[in-house]
Amino acid sequence: MSPKEIVEKWVIAFNKADAEQIADLYADNAINDQVANSPVTGKQAIKQMFEKEFAQAEMTCIIENIFEDGEWAILEWKDPLCLRGCGFFQIVDDKIVLQRGYWDKLSFLRQHKLPFPTE
Repeated sequence: MSPKEIVEKWVIAFNKADAEQIADLYADNAINDQVANSPVTGKQAIKQMFEKEFAQAEMTCIIENIFEDGEWAILEWKDPLCLRGCGFFQIVDDKIVLQRGYWDKLSFLRQHKLPFPTE
């Protein structure tokens, strides 16, 4: 599968809030680095991160663009509440080995009426 196809599968699983299906797309030692949060390492930890996030808020990823370059796919996205962001996915042997995401955490927390960090 191409990196673009892997990211398209990731979006489908994300929009179903299916942490198990998303986790299956990652390599065992993958890193998910959302710059607004601390990096998460390992498939199981990434699954747990998504389980927690899906329990906190109803989220939808609307694809604006997916670009592909070699083993990389870049996702530009928005959500129904007009939050926008982008994600960089490095794909090796049909598995995500690195995901880096950029989005505005404060706007996300406000939109979903979630508590702000106190630190």
